[in-house]
Amino acid sequence: MSYFTDLAHQYIDGEWRTGSGSWDIIDFNPYNGEKLAAITVATAREVDAAYRAAERAQPGWARTNPYQRRAVFERVLRLVEERAEDIVAAIVDELGGTRRKARYEVDAAREFLREAVQLSLREQGRILPSLVDGRENRVYRLPVGVVGVIGPFNFPFLVTLRSVAPALALGNAVVIKPNQNAPVTGGGLIARLFEDAGLPAGLLNVVVTDIAEIGDALLTHPVPKVISFAGSDRVGRHVSAVAAGHFKRTVLELSGNSALVVLDDLDEAGLDHAVDAAVASRFTYQGQVCTAANRILVDRSVAGAFTEKFVARVRALRTGDPRDPATQIGPVINPSRAEALTALVDQALEEGATALVRGRTRGNLVEPTVLTGVPEESALHRQEIFGPVVLLVPFEGDEEAVRIANDTPYGLSGAVHTSDIERGVAFARRIETGMMHVNGTTVQDDPLVAFGGEKSSGLGRLDGEATVEAFTTTKWISVQHGRAEFPV
Repeated sequence: MSYFTDLAHQYIDGEWRTGSGSWDIIDFNPYNGEKLAAITVATAREVDAAYRAAERAQPGWARTNPYQRRAVFERVLRLVEERAEDIVAAIVDELGGTRRKARYEVDAAREFLREAVQLSLREQGRILPSLVDGRENRVYRLPVGVVGVIGPFNFPFLVTLRSVAPALALGNAVVIKPNQNAPVTGGGLIARLFEDAGLPAGLLNVVVTDIAEIGDALLTHPVPKVISFAGSDRVGRHVSAVAAGHFKRTVLELSGNSALVVLDDLDEAGLDHAVDAAVASRFTYQGQVCTAANRILVDRSVAGAFTEKFVARVRALRTGDPRDPATQIGPVINPSRAEALTALVDQALEEGATALVRGRTRGNLVEPTVLTGVPEESALHRQEIFGPVVLLVPFEGDEEAVRIANDTPYGLSGAVHTSDIERGVAFARRIETGMMHVNGTTVQDDPLVAFGGEKSSGLGRLDGEATVEAFTTTKWISVQHGRAEFPV
């Protein structure tokens, strides 16, 4: 099966369809420019059809025995395991991710599917005490109904599944709008897996389209009750405002500007470990990750040794064809991203920064760049970079490190490296982020731990119990046993 031939369609009510729009979204390989697929866009008519199909199918699915629902996810998990190599290849071709990145995405997706298997059987409600004698308070946890999922391009298979799988497991139906740069791995591929696993028609739908075609139809449609969005804070603000105006809940995973902080108590082995974590935190998937470390903050007492080791590691990174197992840095997603990164580095140098490593830009291949001496007032310190460019920032003592780390409108992730674990935890508690990692990378995820950010990095959380909160609602039903006294 050719994913880019068979799955490059709309998927609505169990049928693979051609959109009724007047133009095509072209899916390109970002490394070599190869045209992978052309998908005629869905219009507002297809959006309505997808949501209405989900609306019809959802009540029956919610009534389905949870053990039967669980069986679907067990089959999806087996299919992902059986097709792992094909999925890896598709991620490499569509996203320009290295094979190592693609394998990580597939492996992580399997773990989230395993959690969805268990989620089908989670607690359905509670019985709570009452102020009134003889009254029984039953609090039922129910599916919200239909969930709209708007996926990103950087980890489309993993991040989209992270909403889709638990939403379905909890008894909801879903409509996916994949990112235009990842319509297959973030849309059609997921639909095919669930279709082959026996998910009833209508419960999972995919519309490949663009706001230029449908406007806000995905957000304003009366059927979905929750919108799960992963992407930039600029778009996330719009999603949040429009959804709130229609009394819909949102779960928003947005931009970041993470800092990895190196404290003054590391020995040489600790510095080596911190360097490895910093390289992974910045350059995983070419830095096109919301949790990536834009800034590496290093105490001046260890800055010289750290910088020497870090620069040597970065210089050794191999940029090139993501299909080559030896490649560590593949292409960025498209020419506009490559041009923006080149302009960003030029701007920093004009402001007085020094390039310890200055990478070349060749098409969509952007080699790593390490900048230091970026003026404190530069906007570069406070924005998301989203590419293989990193800032090295020295500091004097923990207080200054906390101030610098928090001096950003974002608050998604971060990391701190120290030989004293409790010092690291105390430091981490002071950073205004949703997630913080001691002696690890800034790029982490775990099926059981709530994932999300503070400030402009998002609203709500996913994973673990947070996912249950996101995709269910509660209903209070009281039962009066015997006669009660009433106030009137």
